Amino acid sequence: MAYGIQLPVQSQSTIYAEDWEAGAGPADLVEIARTAERAGFEYIACCDHVAIPRRLAAAMSTVWYDPVATLAHLAAVTGRVRLLSHVAVVGLRHPLLTAKQYATLDHLSGGRLILGVGAGHVEEEFTALGADFRNRGSVLDEQIDALRAALGPEEFPEHHGKVYDFEGLGQRPRPAQARVPLWVGGSSPAAVRRAALKGDGWLPQGDPRDRLPAQIARIRELRERAGIEAPLTIGAISEPLYVGTPAWDVGRRTLTGAPEALAESLRAYRDMGVHQIQVRFRCRGRAELTDQMTAFGAEVAPGLDRG
Repeated sequence: MAYGIQLPVQSQSTIYAEDWEAGAGPADLVEIARTAERAGFEYIACCDHVAIPRRLAAAMSTVWYDPVATLAHLAAVTGRVRLLSHVAVVGLRHPLLTAKQYATLDHLSGGRLILGVGAGHVEEEFTALGADFRNRGSVLDEQIDALRAALGPEEFPEHHGKVYDFEGLGQRPRPAQARVPLWVGGSSPAAVRRAALKGDGWLPQGDPRDRLPAQIARIRELRERAGIEAPLTIGAISEPLYVGTPAWDVGRRTLTGAPEALAESLRAYRDMGVHQIQVRFRCRGRAELTDQMTAFGAEVAPGLDRG
């Protein structure tokens, strides 16, 4: 079972941001990305919001780094770790623009992109950019089809849909990968169906452990009915973690303890059919975070596939 991390600093919603992140910046992101690579993390991930309305700013903050710029910056200081948009709100942009940005990122990084996509939820953001908020689900369905074409091998991709129509327009450089993995984010019935029928992977959003088995069963049922035999990467977001015994209050939901105890707890995800977990660590600063990441990679990760 692989493991990855949503980077701190680049998005600072009060739901998950630690206090130290407010004063952090590019140097911190670089060191965290390099630590992720050294510690065997499969991917580093970056969120996507263009503009946050005042009504949501207190909870969401307005700190949301651009995912393409951020991941490209970190691609230049790493060599293996994959680069995940978790998730790109692709309905905010024309698919040819999205394809141009992410194809370039994949090309420059030597084929390390995983394109995670989602429907989005901030109406004012869609309105300001002239995008369709009310029909964002159906638009996303078509966006996935259009992006499959635009990120494929053809220099002159072609797509004819209800919202987007293009042909005879060349885009180079092409992605380094023959097929860019496209993971679908979301846990609503529509998102689960979209992941099952259109995705290469599923990125659940906030599903607790007890909900995941039913969601995974639904995905498998939908794919079987549709006759889809290709593999699908099932993801999960773990509870907050702290490797060892913390000397401070990390919150009652945080999983703490010896490495083998944490590995045993996390193996429950594998047993449900999860292929990759996204982990997040409680920490009071960059040094504590990188220490936690290093300990996880060295002491917890080897036990994820044991038993």
